[in-house]
Amino acid sequence: MERMFTHFRLVAYIATMIINNTQLDALMADIRSFVRDQWHPMEDEVERLGEVPESMVQQLRRKGYFGWSIPEAYGGLGLTTEELVLCALELSQASVALRARVGTNTGIGSEALVADGTDEQKQRWLPRMATGELTGCLALTEPEAGSEATNIQTTARKEGDVYILTGMKRFITNAPLADVFTVLARTEDGTRGSTGLTAFIVERGTSGLRTGTPYRKMGQAGSPVSDVYFEDCRVPAANVIGGREGVGFQTVMKVLNKQRLHLAALCTGPAIRMLDLAIDHTQQREQFGQAVGNFQLMQAMVADSQTEIFAARSMIVETARARDRGEDVSLTASMCKYFASEMCGRVADRCVQMFGGSGYIADFSPIERYYRDVRLFRLYEGTSQIHQLNIAKLVLRERGKATV
Repeated sequence: MERMFTHFRLVAYIATMIINNTQLDALMADIRSFVRDQWHPMEDEVERLGEVPESMVQQLRRKGYFGWSIPEAYGGLGLTTEELVLCALELSQASVALRARVGTNTGIGSEALVADGTDEQKQRWLPRMATGELTGCLALTEPEAGSEATNIQTTARKEGDVYILTGMKRFITNAPLADVFTVLARTEDGTRGSTGLTAFIVERGTSGLRTGTPYRKMGQAGSPVSDVYFEDCRVPAANVIGGREGVGFQTVMKVLNKQRLHLAALCTGPAIRMLDLAIDHTQQREQFGQAVGNFQLMQAMVADSQTEIFAARSMIVETARARDRGEDVSLTASMCKYFASEMCGRVADRCVQMFGGSGYIADFSPIERYYRDVRLFRLYEGTSQIHQLNIAKLVLRERGKATV
């Protein structure tokens, strides 16, 4: 009898996987078609306008792209980590403005609520984030708290049933258009480091909250980034994520571990797109009586780029599966982000080289824009140097445990 039940469970599991895979294949096919048929033709316009047109945002809402990683119970698709990174690999084969417009909702803008929010908090905000009615963002970085993320200076003083937030945040993606902000602030006087930090949800329109003018940037036009100011900002105590003071840094680290893996996929998609463009160019461009793609030094750059893309994708998918199994991926997520962001920069450089002079001129090729766009990957969500330190620290810690 036990054997029979085991067999039925196995059959049910396989059937569920087939259904899920069919749905995932359909979603990925839709993303692929959308990116190529609708987004690629308008990338120049998005850069010129400096924003994603509202008509395009409405399409993204109708398609459910804002709710990929939000649980189904709250109106999202409830994608697993593996499914999320596979979809991200498809969506990011485009100018960064596309994935940035939905990316904070599918990542750092909603994940703190998903991970640690109370059910009431989830019911209040996640359904509207899943539909794209609300855009979320993570307000963590400060002028003196970048790579040293625990050096938070923003304070939150409790008065009755509200907290008074005072301080500022810097380099906040989607801040100029965000409706809800996940904010880390210090609630315990005299504390340092990760102690005494609390995570809040702050809604636009809250008294004392304002956002700055979007920055002028090297790249990623259409993805607005700005400062966020809290000037005696009055936030209800009910907006403390999870209802607990002092555990905000732990919440944010849950967000960042998943986001680093998500971002690694978002670094790999542009590399795929750039290499496709470069290969097409080398097949069409002729010199010395033949396509430049026939020359071996050109082929070496193709081989190096394709190999590194494959390596990054393999790392990302394996680590996503490990996270879905409930394993600690702090080390491997950091390695994925470090490798994929550096890889993307190398691929971008080779692709400009394969295009030659046309790769440097915006009038002739989108490679020039992609080259500028991807440079930021090695800076945000932890610089490459911070990830090197983090990787070494975690490896040596494990070695220490093994030798005790």
